[in-house]
Amino acid sequence: MEAAPLSAVPPVPEMAKPGTDTQGPTNWDWVEASVWTDRMLAALVNGVQGGKWYSLMDKVVTPSTLEAAWRRVAANKGAAGVDGVSILRFKARAEHYLVELERDLRQGSYQPLPARRVHIPKGKGKTRPLGISAVKDRIVQTAVKMVLEPIFEREFLPFNYGFRPGRGCKDALREVDTWLKAGYTWVVDADLESYFDTIPKGPLLEQVSEKISDGTLLDLIQRFLDQDILEDMRQWTPTAGVPQGSVFSPLLSNLYLHPFDDIVSQAGYKMVRYCDDFVILCRTQAEAEAALALAQAWTQQHGLRLHPEKTRIVESSQADHGSGFDFLGYRFAGGRRYVKPKSLKALRDKIRQKTGRTRSGTLDQIIAELNPTLRGWFGYFKHAISGTFRTIDGFVRRRLRAILRKREKRPGHGRTHQDHQRWPNAFFAAHGLFTLHEARMQASQSR
Repeated sequence: MEAAPLSAVPPVPEMAKPGTDTQGPTNWDWVEASVWTDRMLAALVNGVQGGKWYSLMDKVVTPSTLEAAWRRVAANKGAAGVDGVSILRFKARAEHYLVELERDLRQGSYQPLPARRVHIPKGKGKTRPLGISAVKDRIVQTAVKMVLEPIFEREFLPFNYGFRPGRGCKDALREVDTWLKAGYTWVVDADLESYFDTIPKGPLLEQVSEKISDGTLLDLIQRFLDQDILEDMRQWTPTAGVPQGSVFSPLLSNLYLHPFDDIVSQAGYKMVRYCDDFVILCRTQAEAEAALALAQAWTQQHGLRLHPEKTRIVESSQADHGSGFDFLGYRFAGGRRYVKPKSLKALRDKIRQKTGRTRSGTLDQIIAELNPTLRGWFGYFKHAISGTFRTIDGFVRRRLRAILRKREKRPGHGRTHQDHQRWPNAFFAAHGLFTLHEARMQASQSR
């Protein structure tokens, strides 16, 4: 479909709102107190003259900010960058390194090292590139983020849930549920193709400069945007994008989509966004088509692209599981939540890794390794249809029975009636196996 110009896309009338549309956070407990004093927070809430902030670099380079940033980086752990300096190695000489960082930043001689690129599995044989910055660069990025985040956070709209303080996937999923139950069942299920890699650097920095008027800080951000990538023996400077894996790339990626949030909100559409993953929920097919045209026009005009194969319009009220839409690991269809097949496969793969038939360890040790995975998965997917949990429980017990059969030198996969009699469900419960179905029953009774 050819994108229509933004001026040609009609707004839809505003409807009753199940949720709140209040812009900006209502508390600032999450900000770094050594940076954001009561006086600065008052200026943030009341607004600054001209809408721009000056002299922020002084906040970045103070020893207290760099020390606070170092504590956060150390807590997050993570691998060493291209210089080979790990968290433990940096910690041994942290005071010396932080003094060096402050000096280089004040003198303007600081230059980020190349980010070490690695690839993590994404499914179906695909991988996602991540850039691992040096520890010292992660500290500087964290210091910059601590200074900038409250300024932009104040502007972000409430339906933006990705990588924001006090917000998360579960909040986004609840809002999707709310709009679906309110009758917004025509859904634009959208995906931005290679979003992090395609954000135009120039326009992104212009958006930063709309609120920040500190040339030294803007120059530092530009240096990070131009940070080289090192993969194997090849080094290059990317012409666009923000490096996935960097400390403040989520903030910058949210910032670049903020004008899109604004225009969708002004048009009266109901959107829920988690970083580059978003759905627009409408009452009619015509509204959904107009919303998709708006999204196509805006992304095209701003150097982005909706994925042609993953972006579609669906009518989600049908009970058919295959007719719904996927969002943040769930599939929504017919007013119910299912677990997305890809999410189910990922869990089964993790279970298989921990329950190989030839693995070592006692049954209690194996169960102790399994339980955190099962509990964590249930904590996120507990709102899925109940039948899902019985199926997974059965799969886990079959894997454990297969291990026990192997240790008795008997081939098989633990599926026989005799296996169930010898090692019934109660046997595994007595050994402390976390049971998803039982957890779901308990959660249902407590509501």
